[in-house]
Amino acid sequence: MDWPLFPTSVVGSYSVPEWLERLKTDYYQRRISSAYLQQIHEVAIKAALKDQERAGVDIVSDGELRRDNDVDYFLVRIPGVEIPHLAKTFYYDYYDAVVRHPIPGDSPSLGLVEDFLFTREYTDRPIKFSFTGPLSLAKRVRNEAYVDEADLVLAFARVLNREARLLAAAGADVLQIDEPFLAGYPHQAELAVRAINTVVEGVPAHWAVHICYGNRYARPIWEGHYDFLFPAFLEARVDQLVLEFARKGYDDLELFRRWSPPFRLGLGVVDVKSRELETPELIASRVRRALQVLPPERIILNPDCGLRHLPPDVARSKLRAMSQGAALARQEITGRAA
Repeated sequence: MDWPLFPTSVVGSYSVPEWLERLKTDYYQRRISSAYLQQIHEVAIKAALKDQERAGVDIVSDGELRRDNDVDYFLVRIPGVEIPHLAKTFYYDYYDAVVRHPIPGDSPSLGLVEDFLFTREYTDRPIKFSFTGPLSLAKRVRNEAYVDEADLVLAFARVLNREARLLAAAGADVLQIDEPFLAGYPHQAELAVRAINTVVEGVPAHWAVHICYGNRYARPIWEGHYDFLFPAFLEARVDQLVLEFARKGYDDLELFRRWSPPFRLGLGVVDVKSRELETPELIASRVRRALQVLPPERIILNPDCGLRHLPPDVARSKLRAMSQGAALARQEITGRAA
């Protein structure tokens, strides 16, 4: 990848403005049509891309603005997942989903390529395209089909692998697997790695995995440390781990010294659970902390998690500070101003 030193990225989701929340909920209350909602999504995605570009973000995303939450957008598309009631009181609620029969082995496309191609049309920058990982998807369904939960997780992984192949063929720059539930089930790290390796198998892309402690309504769901990732994740065939640090501190960087994993680190330098703005100098100091453990070419900067729950002006300001902090850190290393 032809990226600058300390490239900046987003984790995935972007700020959902209040008007978009209302319109999404209106759709589930049958007050607007799906065609109208699609038009609204496209307007919102174009705006999110422009916000990221103007903030100086190097690797952008569509803001995941078509997605109501981190799970439903995928479950509703996977054959074999039954969702008895499609109406919601509020757009961000989860569907009640059940798997009563094994997931078909020849499921059709989930339609994610169309999302990527729309994003590609409106930006020249590298794009990160993310999807929720198989372990987390399995945690949000009632499993009546498989005796062993691992079989359900791996069935979801095979579905995502087929979709990832299509995304790579369409030119996706960076593919990211989000496992927001893994921190709540640390004993299943080995299963998560098996599933991740199934997703990435045969897919030529820069692969990232994002693991945080939850971001439901800008609140953590779990607490702890990332020591549960090792040694299991040493077997993960990915290029980058995207982790949460700004909120919880940087002590877990020592795990990279202890285990020497081969990945790049997506270093969380922006706290998405706080509206307090980071300064560029604070961002640069967090990069310096990571440089005590990793060489500069292995560090990518990003927020801790998605920006969904921050107001748009706060999200823009935090991304701008992140880009300016990256420039400061870059100047310290190279001796040249951006």
